[in-house]
Amino acid sequence: MSQFLVSQVLDQRPAYDEYPAFYHKYVDALPSGNLLHILEDQLHTFSFMLERIEKDQWDYRYAEGKWSVKEVLGHIIDAERVFAFRAATFARGDKNELPGFDENAYVEESDLAEVSPESLLLQFSHLRKSNILLYASFTREAISRTGVSNGKSISVAAIVFITAGHLQHHMNILKERYGL
Repeated sequence: MSQFLVSQVLDQRPAYDEYPAFYHKYVDALPSGNLLHILEDQLHTFSFMLERIEKDQWDYRYAEGKWSVKEVLGHIIDAERVFAFRAATFARGDKNELPGFDENAYVEESDLAEVSPESLLLQFSHLRKSNILLYASFTREAISRTGVSNGKSISVAAIVFITAGHLQHHMNILKERYGL
């Protein structure tokens, strides 16, 4: 299966019944166009946004109890890893149900105070590039497969769209609430 054919499949948003309603806002936030190109554009846009952050801004929280900029980035990285694992698992035909993940517990246990922003930026960049290659490698059959995660049915295509939509959601929050 050529990347071209998978690319065509990723031009059309998944139907709402292909994924849990919680994620509709993420997919709806995406611009129209080829998803592989959107994922690539996001990599550059998001990296550019974060590379301009001053050292003292990484610990900024827009309100008490909210994540710092560094924690938002750590959360995005964790979510991208979880989404990619789910997509790969279901694309390969694995029928095992996968658990959900508690994003707050992940952030709390990540000990990001000890991780440099540069390391997080590098992790995100390499992870997103790897995920783009993974998603581009899926066959038309693989991208249409479904699985169960966190008790809900979801298609591989929907997971790829959710990956992009999740980042778009957090980019918007970083702009609107963090002033980046």
